[in-house]
Amino acid sequence: MRGAIEARQITIDGQPLQVAIRHGDGKGPPLLLFNGIGANWELARPFLEALTGTTAIIFDVPGVGGSPKPAWPYRPSTLARLAAELAAELGYAEIDVAGVSWGGGIAQQFAHQFPKRCRRLVLAATAPGFTMVPASPSVLWKMATPRRYTDKGYMKSIAADIYGGAFRDDPSLIGRHAAAMHGARSLGYFYQLLAMTGWTSLPWLWSLPQPTLILMGSDDPLVPPINGHIMASLIPNAELHMIDDGHLFMVTRPAETARLIEAFLADEGREVVPASLLARTTSYLRDLVPTSGDGRQKS
Repeated sequence: MRGAIEARQITIDGQPLQVAIRHGDGKGPPLLLFNGIGANWELARPFLEALTGTTAIIFDVPGVGGSPKPAWPYRPSTLARLAAELAAELGYAEIDVAGVSWGGGIAQQFAHQFPKRCRRLVLAATAPGFTMVPASPSVLWKMATPRRYTDKGYMKSIAADIYGGAFRDDPSLIGRHAAAMHGARSLGYFYQLLAMTGWTSLPWLWSLPQPTLILMGSDDPLVPPINGHIMASLIPNAELHMIDDGHLFMVTRPAETARLIEAFLADEGREVVPASLLARTTSYLRDLVPTSGDGRQKS
């Protein structure tokens, strides 16, 4: 039924995944969403429920939420491959891809690794990996463990400091957000931290062919907005939109975020204007590089 959210376990390449599907009108490719670090899919429910016609797919990464821990640590390329196989299992050859915070890195990896399968890209409150402009040390220290997911009192004490925006002014938001948290495990969280160690998209952002929407919160202590400007200057077909909120604007402003994303995904005639001279130059250079049949640059 349209608008309903269905959750079930699907095994991909021997790895059970807890998958949630928000059923839409079926008129366009589904949106595959990569969530933030330590986050179970239910934390994205406000955004999923705010969508109107878009079919959306989200899964708990191995070791988080309802997905059992993996046998071994993984890299972003591993999760991108799992996601591509999940999409194929669900019958989709082409998808739109979005990622929030930590998940934005995986979304970038997917777009790079599977350029012909990713039609459009949405990056929310994210950065280009370890080469990002970092948060303050006090904020990073609070993010070093999954304690905020297991200790709701601790979450309430630090939420305003790490998420900013509406969490500074409305304590009730913290309670509702904390109530949706479950399934965080230390090993799964450590694997997520390990996965992004040394990873960066900076060397190849210029080669991404997808029209890209970058959404950043203007009051984001965790991912400073300058990171959005950096990505928009390097991705050839990117546009940047600032939202007057903090890191979790997809939770605190789900209707506004869903409206922006769905408008971007639905407008087939929309031409994204590169955000800077550098982006326009990289777009020109990318067009000069011959590609193979799967859309990858030939070496």
